Amino acid sequence: MGTTTALATKAQDIVGNAIDGFIRPGYHAFHEATGGLSEAGKALCATPSQVTLDAARDAFGATVDAWSRIEIIRFGPVTEENRLERVLFWPDRKGTGLKQVQAALAEKDPTATDATQLAKKSVAMQGLGALEFVLFGTGAEALAAGDAYRCSYGLAIAGNLDAIAAELQTAWAAPDGFAETWANPSADNPLFRDGTEAVTELMEVFITGTELVRDVRLGGFLGAEAKDDKPKQALFWRSGRTVDALAGNLAGMKALLEASKLADALPADQSWMGGEALFEFSNAANAAAGAQGAIADVLADPEKRAKLAYFGLVTSSLSDIFGTQMSGALGLTAGFSSLDGD
Repeated sequence: MGTTTALATKAQDIVGNAIDGFIRPGYHAFHEATGGLSEAGKALCATPSQVTLDAARDAFGATVDAWSRIEIIRFGPVTEENRLERVLFWPDRKGTGLKQVQAALAEKDPTATDATQLAKKSVAMQGLGALEFVLFGTGAEALAAGDAYRCSYGLAIAGNLDAIAAELQTAWAAPDGFAETWANPSADNPLFRDGTEAVTELMEVFITGTELVRDVRLGGFLGAEAKDDKPKQALFWRSGRTVDALAGNLAGMKALLEASKLADALPADQSWMGGEALFEFSNAANAAAGAQGAIADVLADPEKRAKLAYFGLVTSSLSDIFGTQMSGALGLTAGFSSLDGD
């Protein structure tokens, strides 16, 4: 009881730290990246060449990196207007997105080349997955030679992503928006009645995030044995950003833990848990650094594949630290997963 009471008094600071130290800067960085992506797309369409195509692909990579860090925030404004799915529709188990993107390219659907109209279409046609196919999928080399329709569609996706990023940045900056609601729990607050509920929302970021990385992202393609691997089931396999995205998710969690100072609320005799989490985040980063490259090549290399398997073990350890140890020490009832049903 004492732990919960102590936590409630620190909740406003913890949540405020998370918002100002991680979430707002994270969405700002994502918006900057999507702005750069739009500019690179415009340059590619205006002057198609291998140089401008490479620049657009680099801008895509920067956008994936920025999104991967902030993607762990799966509540608040990003859940409105299907923004989370519109930025990244995944997993796409039935290949819906691929079919729709290929159909648009084959039929040269004019409505798909306008960002405003694209925003009203299927979520699978308008985000990072669709843009990856445009820039790296079958026929992408035609962009360097001046494939006007393909470039216009890619530019519309980039513009749509930039619009969503701007909305997210604005929504989190609003003085009377979700951030204010989350940071000021009270009996008449419609979402957070007390500080414990507010901090539980933060804890769920780590619990859901580690499950997403381990079970959905890594578990989607890494088999129990090498013969069971499915490299083409990996997120961002075409662009070679699979491991970068996985590492980015955990890097975002590490940055959020540090910015929020959540571990400072732990009882003194259990304060070691914060250090344990940071140690495991570092282990994960080191493992990911040793498993760089196209995912098919990584999986074909026993040493790199072992690094990826170790990354999974570390993620399981982090899941236990947050979902069991730290939640228990703070007296939180966190533990359900928002990924259920995905």
